[in-house]
Amino acid sequence: MEILHVSAECYPVAKAGGLGDVAGALPKYQNLAGHTAKLVMPMYRTKFLYDNQWEVVHKGGASLGNTWFEYTIIREKTNKLGFDLYLVDINGLLDREKVYGYSDDTERFVSFQIAVVDWVSKWQHRPAVVHVHDYHTALIPFMMQACYDYQSLRNIPTVLTIHNAQYQGWIGWDKTHYIPHWDGWKWGNLDWKGAINPLAAGIKCAWRVTTVSPSYLDELRYMSNGLEDLFEYERGKCSGIINGIDTKVWDPAVDTYLDDHYTIDTAAAGKQVSKEKLCRQFNLDPQLPLIIFIGRLVGEKAADLLPQAIGDSLHYIGRKMNFLVLGNGEPHIEQQLESMQGMLMGYYNSQISYNEKLAHQMYAGADFLLMPSRVEPCGLNQMYAMRYGTIPIVRRTGGLKDTVKDYGEEGGYGVCFNNDWVGDITQGIYRAVELYAQQERIASIRKQIMQIDFSWDKSARQYIDLYSSII
Repeated sequence: MEILHVSAECYPVAKAGGLGDVAGALPKYQNLAGHTAKLVMPMYRTKFLYDNQWEVVHKGGASLGNTWFEYTIIREKTNKLGFDLYLVDINGLLDREKVYGYSDDTERFVSFQIAVVDWVSKWQHRPAVVHVHDYHTALIPFMMQACYDYQSLRNIPTVLTIHNAQYQGWIGWDKTHYIPHWDGWKWGNLDWKGAINPLAAGIKCAWRVTTVSPSYLDELRYMSNGLEDLFEYERGKCSGIINGIDTKVWDPAVDTYLDDHYTIDTAAAGKQVSKEKLCRQFNLDPQLPLIIFIGRLVGEKAADLLPQAIGDSLHYIGRKMNFLVLGNGEPHIEQQLESMQGMLMGYYNSQISYNEKLAHQMYAGADFLLMPSRVEPCGLNQMYAMRYGTIPIVRRTGGLKDTVKDYGEEGGYGVCFNNDWVGDITQGIYRAVELYAQQERIASIRKQIMQIDFSWDKSARQYIDLYSSII
């Protein structure tokens, strides 16, 4: 079976969040399962582009409204990611360093999707499935069905995976001419509440829709930024498939970002070495439990609650723990977290940046990972943490609810709380500190979580089964 994935991100080419991790792993594991998975994405000007060898496989042109653009498709020569990787170059639109955040993102991603559909329409054969990811690629199922020039693609099954439904890519109807000449009778597939809504169009037009965890699918029926009625109406073709992690990348025994490796059998000593290095680097006490936060400093992650939750914990529970925060995002949250360093010196520190190497080192050296998210479609950090023997402290939402079971329940191994309130977060931190005092139980839980199978093997098989059901 040949699967073509279309994504705005792919680790290690260009990554802004969890979408990049998924796009960089799922095709590889589908290939390992005996299929032919490929991925196409924009050609951003990243280090990966300049460090690798490429060949041109196609040149073409298309219209974006009244503007004609030329595009080039290049392929990475060595198959180093474990699958064929294709990049789409459009001068003036996709030749940027960052993935998102430009005033012309609408034009950038619509032109990218047009180029992909135009390119696939020129293939001598047809892929068995086109699998698109999030709103940046969600117009493709509509184009394959409704655009007159691409009617040869209308019978190819399409799957849309929603990684985060909060972002939908709204476009004003004044830009409807951006989409190549299409059947006007199908305008309703584009429209949602008076605007062109790419994510809604993908949900309506894709043959199947998946979310990145079963619980997140349930939540979208009452909390999806205006799409609640649509998810309820289309629920018959929707399913939740939990993400996996790349266990070849995320493995403390061979992790290239770590100087000190360890296995399940040597985790206690190995983690202590990593913890002591982190604590020296950030002026923290290695004798106390180390609680970390890694992620975007935005409201979805409840990062705005971190300053008070950390301050209250150290005040009311006592200075019985360390906190280390890594991430960047909203400037006012960054400023608050930085300003706390002087007041809580010796018990708290932060690095306001995106740093992949430090993230791996923190997973290896920490005792607990805090994830108080308001929205967490799947969550990968909790799975990374457990792979490294770090116990998650999480709010019961989305994929966190599906992957973490409270240690107070039979067979449980994490610390869970229900609400995105400072009081609930500090209660979770208190329970973690109490658990840390029980070192035999900590060792038992650590051994348990390092053996949980969060690999992509199972998820990749579920996607293959889904494809097979619609071919």
